[in-house]
Amino acid sequence: MKPYVICLMASSVDGRTHPSRWRPMGTGADWFEKIHDELGGDAWVIGRVTGSEFAKGKPYPATTETFPRQNWFARRDADTYGVVLDAHGKIGWGRSDIGGDPIVVVLTEGVPDSHLAGLRGEGVSYIFAGKSEIDLMLTLDVLNRELGVKRLLVEGGGVANGAFLRAGLIDELNLILCPAVDGASGAPFVFDSTEVDRDRRAPLAAMTLESTRQLGGGVLLLRYLIQNEAAGQ
Repeated sequence: MKPYVICLMASSVDGRTHPSRWRPMGTGADWFEKIHDELGGDAWVIGRVTGSEFAKGKPYPATTETFPRQNWFARRDADTYGVVLDAHGKIGWGRSDIGGDPIVVVLTEGVPDSHLAGLRGEGVSYIFAGKSEIDLMLTLDVLNRELGVKRLLVEGGGVANGAFLRAGLIDELNLILCPAVDGASGAPFVFDSTEVDRDRRAPLAAMTLESTRQLGGGVLLLRYLIQNEAAGQ
């Protein structure tokens, strides 16, 4: 069963997501963790670039061991999981959790055995969701079936958010809109894409503004319900 998927992001009024670039500085991005906790997801997911910001380790050393391309879990009893999309196994973690939430890495079958050995050695769970590219619908199915995830928070970066959006998998957007402007090129947007997907549009049929909440200091929380087109339309 597909989990209910909520995208949560904080952005400037021009849709950029790196608070260090915003002017004026210090304008509301600190609300993110508070709203994250309020939304109460069973898991949250980020992409490889954002995941790398949490990593403390180095690439894993070579190994003579071989491992089946099967899901492997260090833990199944957590209240919340931190899921990271790392298709080709680029991140050496040096840790097994982020903020107390056990890490679950989403891989493709082409990752080297050395990476799987490294993840196991650090107690980092992993699942497979494709041969060479990550199948996001399969990812959601595995998270639901194996870990009981019913409510998933998609929290960036922009390329990961955009991939979920274009796959028609996001049910709700919670946007923390901060009274600041980036105003320059080079920073990601709330929803972004790789060069390959630059002309691929999301299958959105409707977005309904469910609520607007003032968080203080000119910061707004906009909650949109998303209706995606049926497959094949």
